[in-house]
Amino acid sequence: MTRVWEWNRPVTVREVLEDLQQERSIAYTTVMTVLDNLHQKGWVRREAEGRAYRYEAVSTRAAYAAALMNEAWSQSDNPAAALVAFFGMMSAEQRETLRDALRIVQGPQTTAAQNTAGENPAAAEAETGR
Repeated sequence: MTRVWEWNRPVTVREVLEDLQQERSIAYTTVMTVLDNLHQKGWVRREAEGRAYRYEAVSTRAAYAAALMNEAWSQSDNPAAALVAFFGMMSAEQRETLRDALRIVQGPQTTAAQNTAGENPAAAEAETGR
């Protein structure tokens, strides 16, 4: 999948093969089989172009990573403990990225509600005029 995402456009088996051959020796049929398996699993779509196919990822790398994390979390017998352990593995930079993501998901309405609930008294005073 990584190679298909890196191209950021529909690719042929030949293009992926040539890309991979820069790192190691690999057969055309191996790349073709892997791409066909990804298609059968629904991870890539393909469109005929002459006698070949062009393959394109069905979802973004970010959406794929999110689905993996969600699946792993939902498999846990103790989701809260799993999250605590996961957050414990994060660097400070990753935790800040998580905070940024939560702010984006929560949106401005949540921030306003938190401010009036007393989390930021100065902002609450400004809103009420006190």
